[in-house]
Amino acid sequence: MSRNHKSATLSAILLLILLPASPWLQASSDKNTLNPRQQAIIPIAAFTATGDLQRLEPALHQGLEHGLTVNEIKEIFIHSYAYVGFPRALNGINTFINVMDERQNNGLKDTTGKQASPLPDNYDAIEYGHQTRNALVGRDISNRTTGYAPFVPTIDNFLVRHLFADIFVRDIFSHKDRELITISMLAAMTGTDPQLRGHLGISLRVGFTAEQLGEFIQILNNQVSSVSAQRAFALLKQHNPTGLKPLPSAPLTVAKPGEATIAPADRFTGTARISFRFSSPEDGDFAGGLVEFEAGSRTAWHTHPKGQTLIVVSGTGWVQSEHGDIQTVSKGDVVTIPANTKHWHGATDKTAMTHVAIATSLAGTRVTWLEKVSLNPTDIKNPQ
Repeated sequence: MSRNHKSATLSAILLLILLPASPWLQASSDKNTLNPRQQAIIPIAAFTATGDLQRLEPALHQGLEHGLTVNEIKEIFIHSYAYVGFPRALNGINTFINVMDERQNNGLKDTTGKQASPLPDNYDAIEYGHQTRNALVGRDISNRTTGYAPFVPTIDNFLVRHLFADIFVRDIFSHKDRELITISMLAAMTGTDPQLRGHLGISLRVGFTAEQLGEFIQILNNQVSSVSAQRAFALLKQHNPTGLKPLPSAPLTVAKPGEATIAPADRFTGTARISFRFSSPEDGDFAGGLVEFEAGSRTAWHTHPKGQTLIVVSGTGWVQSEHGDIQTVSKGDVVTIPANTKHWHGATDKTAMTHVAIATSLAGTRVTWLEKVSLNPTDIKNPQ
């Protein structure tokens, strides 16, 4: 087969995949709305990218219940590894295995869906990859002389051969829906603004309307992260799309003091009270509260997977890390405790102390409690 004929054949294949998806790929919907299946793609891709497996699990259930097939969800993980790496893609797959086991045990039967079509006999990954990328960006960038491609040609070769060829040729998803997966992942991550801006432009080019991308941003805002939604909205506006509605600002909230509760005896020595509990509007982010220690009261030893910050607001207290000296803290001091550092804190033996405690969760865990503290009189005779 001549090179011209091969190129024409590949162009025809590419044109078919860039066209709107066939019925088994995409249910019919209004041109200005995302269908339920597309809406379900967004949180699955986003939580895979961030590694938030606790929130990925219900998103997977939702995806199956809103029309995604088992093979389509598998394909999200296949697509994701090129953007977020093998570890998070594999963690997502293992989470999906658990979800499938649970659904089967509950008697639920999910649609397996179509397998990817066999590659054509004349498939040329380099040629297909260049044609795919050029079609998506709207210009020929096959032989760039500036930027990362000539500086590190190997990585550009990997992008062309593997991402834009071996992955994009798989017709489980249309190229249009692959862009939806991509912008969902890039929006959920940080440090990806140039790529997110570029793929939002590509999303407009392959047929998503400004209204549909506005809906994508609303789903990010409601189900994933308001920070991600604000970033995506600001970057999308740079393309000046017509019909994009402003993203409503999140309302401010004022936390009123609640009733103080006595700290649990298995985690504290003496009497401590916890009140003014608060948390970040971003699900899974920081949370904390006001802790009032009576003289002689202290926490048990414990650790935090992402560390902790203490802000002393009154009185005098002590804080100690394992193998470290007891340190004295007083009003105005801020204590920074590194991740996974075994420590305790509380009042001195003669004075009360109150602090604000702030910590961030990791995979649903904010603190791990350990044994009670046994103070050596020589340790507290002259604390730092």
